Amino acid sequence: MKLQFYLKFHTAFGQSLWISGAIDELGNDDPSSALPMEYLNDEFWQCTVHIKKKNLEEPVLYKYYLKNKDGEVIWEWGKDRVISAINKDVSEVQLTDTWNHAGEYENVFYTAPFQQVLLKRHRSVAKEKEWKKGYTHIFRVKAPLLKKNETVILSGTGTTLGEWSSDKPVLLSKKDNWYETRLDLSDESFPVAYKYGVYDSKKKEFIAYESGNNRLLYGNASGKKINILHDGFVHLPNTTWKGAGVAIPVFSLRSKKSFGVGEFTDIKLLADWASKAGLKLIQLLPVNDTTATYTVSDSYPYAAISAFALHPIYINIFSLAGKNYSSKLRYLKKEQILLNQKSELDYEQVMRLKLEALKILYREMGEETLSSAGFLDFFDKNKHWLLPYAAFCFLRDNNGTASFEKWASFKEYNKKEIEKLCSHHSSDYSEIAFHYFIQFHLHCQLEETVLYAHKKGVVLKGDLPIGVSKNSCETWAAPEKFDRNGQVGAPPDDFAIKGQNWEFPAYNWAQMQQKGFSWWKQRFGQMSYYFDAFRIDHILGFFRIWYIPIHAVEGIMGHFVPAIPVHISEFGEKGIWFDYHRYCRPFINDSVLSEIFGELSEKVKSDFLNRNDSNGYDLIAGFCTQRCVEQYFSDKEDTEENKRLKQGLYDLISNVILFEQEGSQGQQFHFRILMDKNLSYRSLVPFEQEKLRQLYVNYFFQRQDDFWFKEAMHKLPQLKAATNMLVCGEDLGMVPHCVPEVMEQLGILSLEIQRMPKNSNAEFFNPEQAHYLSVVTPSTHDMSTIRGWWEEDRGKTQRFFNQLLGQVGEAPFYCEPWINRAVVLQHLYSPAMWSIFQLQDILGMSETLRRENPHEERINVPANNKNHWIYRMHLYLEDLIKAKEFNDELKGFVTHCGRG
Repeated sequence: MKLQFYLKFHTAFGQSLWISGAIDELGNDDPSSALPMEYLNDEFWQCTVHIKKKNLEEPVLYKYYLKNKDGEVIWEWGKDRVISAINKDVSEVQLTDTWNHAGEYENVFYTAPFQQVLLKRHRSVAKEKEWKKGYTHIFRVKAPLLKKNETVILSGTGTTLGEWSSDKPVLLSKKDNWYETRLDLSDESFPVAYKYGVYDSKKKEFIAYESGNNRLLYGNASGKKINILHDGFVHLPNTTWKGAGVAIPVFSLRSKKSFGVGEFTDIKLLADWASKAGLKLIQLLPVNDTTATYTVSDSYPYAAISAFALHPIYINIFSLAGKNYSSKLRYLKKEQILLNQKSELDYEQVMRLKLEALKILYREMGEETLSSAGFLDFFDKNKHWLLPYAAFCFLRDNNGTASFEKWASFKEYNKKEIEKLCSHHSSDYSEIAFHYFIQFHLHCQLEETVLYAHKKGVVLKGDLPIGVSKNSCETWAAPEKFDRNGQVGAPPDDFAIKGQNWEFPAYNWAQMQQKGFSWWKQRFGQMSYYFDAFRIDHILGFFRIWYIPIHAVEGIMGHFVPAIPVHISEFGEKGIWFDYHRYCRPFINDSVLSEIFGELSEKVKSDFLNRNDSNGYDLIAGFCTQRCVEQYFSDKEDTEENKRLKQGLYDLISNVILFEQEGSQGQQFHFRILMDKNLSYRSLVPFEQEKLRQLYVNYFFQRQDDFWFKEAMHKLPQLKAATNMLVCGEDLGMVPHCVPEVMEQLGILSLEIQRMPKNSNAEFFNPEQAHYLSVVTPSTHDMSTIRGWWEEDRGKTQRFFNQLLGQVGEAPFYCEPWINRAVVLQHLYSPAMWSIFQLQDILGMSETLRRENPHEERINVPANNKNHWIYRMHLYLEDLIKAKEFNDELKGFVTHCGRG
């Protein structure tokens, strides 16, 4: 049988198109065995394939991909184009296809949250039908946003297509993602002009044709040939669907049945409230296990010790105990009441008591759980991470530390030895299996919660951290995936002027790419068990990451990796005499010391510096790096003087212009971020300053863009294709010009925050200017709430009041409910697909429900790497659900703004 493929696609010079499918003749979905297509004309590429008829007895999936001249491969989106419905007497199949660009808005509506929940209630009534033989053409098209009782019709020239009559249109039936009809066009004249439209099946009324020019069908019709058209999407308005959601960490939830911390079971109550308030999405922070020290420092949800395991703190021990074992936990009822009354999360006490209770339940229920069919299935599907995770937890506890370099044994992961340690015959099996027990029941509770939320019409959005803890199961079991000689963070911004050092190990992207990004795909697969959508934390890290040497403490000491460095010859080309010591070593003279240390300058000279030959100073051995300084002051008294000395020494060490590229032998360099703000730069002559500034601008804002675009396109398309969750990116900070283009190409939703405009010339972002594929919000967990921010900077508040809210006169000193409400409404009216609000900002609209002190509502301060993540909502969820007047008002706002 002959297959003739025609693909509508306009290529640029050097590009080529390829086809791959799920049979031998199409390469068995292996890109290296894909078939090249031939250029036909400006509109079409073609490919002819001869196959055995038996290979089409079952439907065959196939797709196209584009290869650029540099070898970069871009797959079209979707996995639903199919060769099917081929009669035995057919000798030729002609397939005319439209490239499915990942950035098409309509593709979003075929992701999990829409297909499984949000559009499920509104699916068209058009059903698959039994077809008569004798058709020559199969028309397939998609229309994801049809309303209830609506279906797709086909009309056009010729008798079969009704001569453009809307009274007797050809109705299409629904099959999987496609609307389909099969027609005999053997008596028609070609080319055939046609259009799709929308029809109300209940009222038997034609509604409207699609927009745009007529579609044209070329060729001919014969009984021996079947023509299959995959026509892409019906050209209908594709920005009409909008939703609203609430963001809150699980640990911040408060219910009358929880145990001093929000638990997975509390999400059911949140879903009940969201449903009443017209909200369709719940956004959470990461829920992975972060247990490294059993102290409050473990409350940081982004420092996971496992990229797969759930945090034990979120288990509901009373639900786990049930009626059979509730008596075993009766002694904790008093503790539960006391913990629930606390305004903040008592992390250490909650963890201690929960683990104590879990050990009691494990003794009672462990054997039954571990022999159950449900657990055995869970273990089989999750063994790849569950076994090393349980071993890691056991060894962490036995050695009293998560720093595996300090362990007495098993410092280096050996798969066979760990499997032996975890076997049923091991003397340590019972302690190791305790962690299986916890993870299984966490899985069960969260999975049940997700199903409950779906029944309420609410989807869950998770958070995928960019990194893992340096002392994690991953870095122990798979060290080849990481660069533990460096650490990652973020460059300076308005919220952290010294940058951020997250102390996560950098990724070995080359190794991960060699393995087909299997680890990332497994992470996405794990998240899809529980989440319908997810936010990629710091998506900029897939373009380049802010890499900080292990000897540095502050983020300002980092540079982007990968990045094209400045070659030493470029300085000469600018007329700059290159002075390695002046540019690459801390610049220290009396003026610098006076500005940084003031009256402490003499002490600094005597205790930490040596005079050099350049009429300046060098740091003495033992104080040349920030880590050395940190170590020196770690056991010193925490006085104001010592704080000034430590920070001042950090500032001296970072007072450089360039960082040498490791291994370049003094030939390649990276500029220190904010070079023009440091004292070293300010001490140069104006000519030298200007020439360096030109190189600096080129380094950060010009030379890297194409390079970073390619870096992202090597990773993100493969990763996005590995999941059907809705993908959102946290694209904040120092955003390269190529980032919006990549996200638009891939259909990844961007994040727009009113107080963090991406336009450097704007003070605020106006939600009405948002792109459709975006999420708008007035604040995030890394910021103060609307009410808290209102009191921070009177000048900004006044400008916001007059410019963004359009109010005249002096702004109120406090953020009154009507102001908070106005900000929320701005975002609800935005053209963005999603408006998502912190719960604190929603409650700020109510005089009676809002917290008294807004400064108690902030979750995280990015500039403080010792921040404790212990915020809890001040209301019980049960009481919020009962606030009928407020909930009805909120639902009214949501509906009125087109998000109902």
